[in-house]
Amino acid sequence: MILKRISILNYKNLEEVELGFSAKLNCFFGQNGMGKTNLLDAVYFLSFCKSSGNPIDSQNIRHEQDFFVIQGFYEAEDGTPEEIYCGMKRRSKKQFKRNKKEYSRFSDHIGFLPLVMVSPADSELIAGGSDERRRFMDVVISQYDKEYLDALIRYNKALTQRNTLLKSEFPVEEELFLVWEEMMAQAGEVVFRKREAFIKEFIPIFQSFYSFISQDKEQVGLSYESHARDASLMEVLKQSRERDKIMGFSLRGIHKDELNMMLGEFPIKKEGSQGQNKTYLVALKLAQFDFLKRTGRTVPLLLLDDIFDKLDASRVEQIVKLVAGDNFGQIFITDTNREHLDRILHKVGSDFKIFRVEAGVIHEMEAE
Repeated sequence: MILKRISILNYKNLEEVELGFSAKLNCFFGQNGMGKTNLLDAVYFLSFCKSSGNPIDSQNIRHEQDFFVIQGFYEAEDGTPEEIYCGMKRRSKKQFKRNKKEYSRFSDHIGFLPLVMVSPADSELIAGGSDERRRFMDVVISQYDKEYLDALIRYNKALTQRNTLLKSEFPVEEELFLVWEEMMAQAGEVVFRKREAFIKEFIPIFQSFYSFISQDKEQVGLSYESHARDASLMEVLKQSRERDKIMGFSLRGIHKDELNMMLGEFPIKKEGSQGQNKTYLVALKLAQFDFLKRTGRTVPLLLLDDIFDKLDASRVEQIVKLVAGDNFGQIFITDTNREHLDRILHKVGSDFKIFRVEAGVIHEMEAE
């Protein structure tokens, strides 16, 4: 799927943007805070029905405006045009439409426009809590597996209900707990099986990307932990119930799953340098791209936001070799350094566009 054109009104600091894109490489340069990331985030919104950075939709409306609109005009590999519309007014629900027909559930759209974004915020995958690493798995698997997304939504709904019962100041009948625990167990087993299968297939892809970028300087690994591996989830939840009542929330379940990220034999969180951490994150995201390309019906979009920061020249060179190859489809890339972008453009050849971003205004530039 190729994004041919985008139209943006009042999204973050972008007042009015109309741009046509190259089918291969689109580069945006400018100082920090000018709107480069906001442009990528608008593209992200069209794939995921939400911002990559701010889940509160109304806060993405430009200051002192009452609404935002993002429209993307795509072309499928067989030439079929697709129009995606998102509009949001203050104090109203957002609208999401495909070819002018509104979605009844946003989850029905997920996976239609597969997308991978690499950004500075990814550092939370290593430095942050386990919820960040679970979200990473969820974002990948949800884009190619509807059953997974449905099970995850059911599990989280049941978890919320069980937590409400756990906080109750009055006695709660066991039957009520069992209703929600059975839903958690049934949906949670689906999520666990699919996460486990994904990680098993994903690890060698990820390791090969890391090895290429680092030129075999370090070994890396991933391992998946889940309470669902210890026993049946129903047993786990029953056994934990009394303790959960004391705490007021569910201590065990697939909402506590962990993805251990290793550099050699140690957690990268403790051992990794800035360059190693950045390499790890870029390799994770490129492996995510490769995995979605293998499992999906269309080549994902790749968004690279400020990707070269904290990397030495040799690792930058290896990444440039990768993204300039034929394995990737349409790419959007930002940088403060025009020279970085020129180096990539030199490798890619002719099919590219370059844009200058300044105070929310975006102009297409002539190639040098």
